[in-house]
Amino acid sequence: MTKSDASPFADPITFAVIKNAFDTIVDEMAYNVMRTARSHIVREVLDYSTTLCDRQGRIVAQAKTVALHLGAVPDAIEAVQAAYGDDLHPGDVVIMNDPYEGGMHLPDIFMFKPVFFDGALQGFTVVVAHHCDMGGRVPGSNASDSTEIFQEGFRVPPLKLYERGEPNKTLFRLFEKNVRVPDLVIGDLLSQYATCRMGERQYLRLFERYGAATVESYIEGLLDYAETMTRREIEAWPDGTYSFTDHIDGDGFSDEPIPIKATITVEGGHLGVDFEGSAPQVKGAINSTLSFVKSASYLSVRCVMDSDAPNNAGVFRCIDVKAPLGSMLNPRLPAAVAARALTGYRIVDTMLGALAQIVPAKVMAAGEGGNTVVCLGGYDKATGEPFILVDMINGAWGGRVDQDGIEGVTNPAQNMSNLPVETLEARYPVRIEEFGYRQDSCGAGKWRGGLGLTRTYRLLAPEAMLQLRSDRTAHAPYGLFGGEPGALTVNILNPDRNAEAVPGKLTRNIEAGDSLCHHQAGGGGYGDPLERDPALVAIDALDEKISRDFARDRHGVVLSDNFMPDTAATAALRAGMRAQRT
Repeated sequence: MTKSDASPFADPITFAVIKNAFDTIVDEMAYNVMRTARSHIVREVLDYSTTLCDRQGRIVAQAKTVALHLGAVPDAIEAVQAAYGDDLHPGDVVIMNDPYEGGMHLPDIFMFKPVFFDGALQGFTVVVAHHCDMGGRVPGSNASDSTEIFQEGFRVPPLKLYERGEPNKTLFRLFEKNVRVPDLVIGDLLSQYATCRMGERQYLRLFERYGAATVESYIEGLLDYAETMTRREIEAWPDGTYSFTDHIDGDGFSDEPIPIKATITVEGGHLGVDFEGSAPQVKGAINSTLSFVKSASYLSVRCVMDSDAPNNAGVFRCIDVKAPLGSMLNPRLPAAVAARALTGYRIVDTMLGALAQIVPAKVMAAGEGGNTVVCLGGYDKATGEPFILVDMINGAWGGRVDQDGIEGVTNPAQNMSNLPVETLEARYPVRIEEFGYRQDSCGAGKWRGGLGLTRTYRLLAPEAMLQLRSDRTAHAPYGLFGGEPGALTVNILNPDRNAEAVPGKLTRNIEAGDSLCHHQAGGGGYGDPLERDPALVAIDALDEKISRDFARDRHGVVLSDNFMPDTAATAALRAGMRAQRT
């Protein structure tokens, strides 16, 4: 057997070696970004992603990074190929962030480096990173209350940042003049560039070892393998049509609930996902591009799969996603999209609600509703230099078929981290006065949801612009199969003074000494709360995750002074609570 006629399955050892090599390359790329990025949003919050594509732009491997990014790569690379066609050369690097040309929102910059071997294009290394500012009307470029894309910042179609190895000084200069913190933004761009080059070197080693024909053959095999495993799993699901509707509280201009409806059709080894019935595009910046909707949909399906299918484009072949043009899930220009991540989280919640009807044992109740973004932008009192704090609070999972929800953890749609208090206070003019679990925020169930988090910020700078992007203030995270919803989100400005309740989406100026307290929603429960083991309820009460009142009122468990369940009183209380249901 020669390299040129190798079958992907003829040599399972080589197949496994190449598959694992791709996985290792993308994970090493991810570590490289973490080591070299300048901004905390990339380096410490981990809001970035890395992947490898073949020469057709199909994803070959994805790192263990932000899953919501990577399903959008196919649309983005299609825009790059449409813009440049055959005009790509060794040393070229293309960037883009335009939501209306394959992107997601302006802070997420895609970077593609074409990989050439023996003079022929063989693939792309890709890094997507959330930049801390893209200019526009507000610091951080992520406000919920922008009303058109032109307010949101520096919009970049597919353009070469490097051409044949030479930097595009004009484009770099435009970044310097259009963003508030150019040292951080350009520093992160250079981190992306270094990572793409590192990935390219590793990618080329495979071609040098096995030859182009063999690597291409095994790539085809990997994609087919992922497709086969995905179809095999879907074939075991019951054919039919399943729908679920969830809501976003409002768009920041209106409190009118915004429905997201997903209808999943299972037919053999194929899924059709249709978002017909979702809200029309809205005034606020929570509209989502179709590329991002696809990404959230692919991710949701992947969450409930048992198989160890590779994370590549073969999975996407089994899932068709569509959303009506002009809806908030496929908006027309110039709709604002800066806060589209919130909508992505709700798409995942909606998809999982529908999937719970198909594979109930594999779906957890709704989590906190996606991370909360708190952004503070202003100027340092001593130096006059601008600061932009973009903090993402990651909270809670919902209850599962045989386990409680987890708290203080990233949403399943991400792979991100809560920013340490020490980092916040060392780098920004803020003081964190509270950070911990929010008691009684979990949804009761046989398996309770995770607790939401509470975080309180006090501004130390003379003034700043506060932006808040949160949700679940009116529509609680749902429980499943008798589980109760989690607690609603609550935001309070200056809780130690006039305690002003503020909405989930907010942009306003604040002054030195002002504080914001964010109480995040908790995860929904799974199963009947009255079936929860009283010993588990007692442990939660002893740990102060729930109060005695919560134990009694939600789980029907009576606790003694030393937190031991009173067996007789609990049995009587639960019997009475069950009788009231009928």
